[in-house]
Amino acid sequence: MPGTELFGAEERKEVNDVLETGILFRYGHDAQRNGHWKAKEFEEEAKKITGAKYALATSSGSTAVITALAAAGIGAGDEVIVPPFTFIATIEAVLFIGALPVFAELDETLCLSAEGIRKAITPKTKGVCLVHMCGSAADMDSIMEVINEHNLTLVDDAGQAFAASYKGKAAGLWGKAGAFSFDFFKIATAGEGGILVTNDEEVYKKAEYYSDHGHSHVGAKRGMEPHPVLGFNYRIGELNAAVAVAQTRRVPQVLAANRKHKKMLTELLSATPGIGFAKIADPDGDSATFLNLLMETPEAAQRVVDAFNNDGVVGFDYWFKNMYHFINQWDHVKNLDTASKLPIQILGAPQDYNNLDLPKSQNVIGRLISFGIRCTWTEEQVKELAAKISESVTKALATAHA
Repeated sequence: MPGTELFGAEERKEVNDVLETGILFRYGHDAQRNGHWKAKEFEEEAKKITGAKYALATSSGSTAVITALAAAGIGAGDEVIVPPFTFIATIEAVLFIGALPVFAELDETLCLSAEGIRKAITPKTKGVCLVHMCGSAADMDSIMEVINEHNLTLVDDAGQAFAASYKGKAAGLWGKAGAFSFDFFKIATAGEGGILVTNDEEVYKKAEYYSDHGHSHVGAKRGMEPHPVLGFNYRIGELNAAVAVAQTRRVPQVLAANRKHKKMLTELLSATPGIGFAKIADPDGDSATFLNLLMETPEAAQRVVDAFNNDGVVGFDYWFKNMYHFINQWDHVKNLDTASKLPIQILGAPQDYNNLDLPKSQNVIGRLISFGIRCTWTEEQVKELAAKISESVTKALATAHA
């Protein structure tokens, strides 16, 4: 993924700024830090990319999601509609905030569909935690119709979709709050880090308090300022934020390279029988971090995956069997295997997680094979990869029809 490809002098400079002062904490110590406020700079860079009025850096994308849910007012006993295809952190955040996940259907955008959300709504539904998967935004026009019609609270988990947008509006800004991941595998990385964005000042303030033990950050002496709400420690450190500052500045360059390479791959592979592509709700807003192939059937996808493995084709994910991204392997969620008791185990789950009926999601993810796009590829490397993919797919499908 791009973030890990581009470490260099810019990242070292930002980290050295912090090391030279010794101030690793994001708050206070004004006199000692020599004007370096890396978490604040990271937040400003994220606002430039997303157009958000407010941004709050956190220790991870996971803590950004849980902070967004809390700041949006979602909590114990609230039913929250979630997708069955996402990194498991989305579901963990809903559970750990005390809310109750309700799984709904996807469509070929790889995101929750308006139809899926509508069918999952009950009188107890409080909100939707929408995930913009594999670098592209969901079909937001149709989804917002349902959100507004039922007066639901929307939180955007855009962990994989930093710099993605839908009709000019950034993923992450469609709900009360949104969250991005800056872990090691994203378009820009802090090593570990995340960021919350919102256009709502009240939501931002609640998030700021909640992510730092309730500190209001008013006054000159930490520990003596007011504490408006209970919170926990979801702060980012200055070293991680320093890396994120340099990385976020690279995003426009990465975005341009990703889009160029994805377009080339798509054009080259379009001529191969049997290869289709996931639907992109707004192609102009695609962050192009993944090329998402959709085979004709799950059986065809499995044959292609086997061919890729046999032929040495690398750089792909078959999410249908991934342990952390698709519900089929989430036995710990289905059985509520937890280290300690959660509210859902007292209140009761709103669905039988072991017997969910999600045929559209099973079909779409069963057909999906994703390749991570690298911004450092040469044109020859793109052509070489396309040729290998085409050759393996053709061979796999020909064998099936023999």
